Amino acid sequence: AAIPRPMRAFLASSIRLLRTERWDQLASIMPASVPPMAGDKLYKVAGILTDPDGDAIYRRIISHWEPSEVAPGAREPRGLVWDSSVQADFPSSLDRMQFLDLVTYLPDDILAKVDRASMAVALEARVPLLDHRVIELAWQLPQSLKMRGGVTKWVLRQILYRHVPRELIERPKMGFGVPLGEWLRGPLREWASSLIYSKRLDDGGLLDTQLVRQHWKEHLEGRRNWQYLLWDVLMLEAWRERWRC
Repeated sequence: AAIPRPMRAFLASSIRLLRTERWDQLASIMPASVPPMAGDKLYKVAGILTDPDGDAIYRRIISHWEPSEVAPGAREPRGLVWDSSVQADFPSSLDRMQFLDLVTYLPDDILAKVDRASMAVALEARVPLLDHRVIELAWQLPQSLKMRGGVTKWVLRQILYRHVPRELIERPKMGFGVPLGEWLRGPLREWASSLIYSKRLDDGGLLDTQLVRQHWKEHLEGRRNWQYLLWDVLMLEAWRERWRC
């Protein structure tokens, strides 16, 4: 929001001068700290830069499809991430996003995955950093101790440096991700195509089939990595096929 709108538009158009796969190629020769799928992430940044609504940034980050685009006539339920009182309680955008992560993304996504993965092998998992005393302390810290010079989790890193080798800390994240994009172009391609080009999808009237198939075409050609958006559609269509809806 601190960047003037003309400059934001210029930066967004500059990002879009190169296709995502070209950005990926450039990122491959950069240091290991550059995240995977750099091109798609940059294109998402471009979308954020051109959004006039500053509070829409968080929604764009956590969203896949824009409901009204893929499902004609649809409107997403207005939940907590649209609640204007959150902005009043947390004037700082950083604090606001941290709060929304704490009450939505963590319990609804990350912690749910941890619970399912651990319970599948009868393992009791614990998350020490979510101890209520740690959370209370973290909320009292100034932003300068959370982020400094572009370094996130700054104060936590300073503590870890005393006890853990630096090379174990300064490395890319390793999350729950699987190579879904590659699977859709490889072993899952035939199955995915059968759902995306099914008569059920044409007759259902739920989704914009032309938009879905355009995304599928771009994904197969390697022009974009639409793995998550396509997976949303595939799960819906697989469910409808299973229950003959």
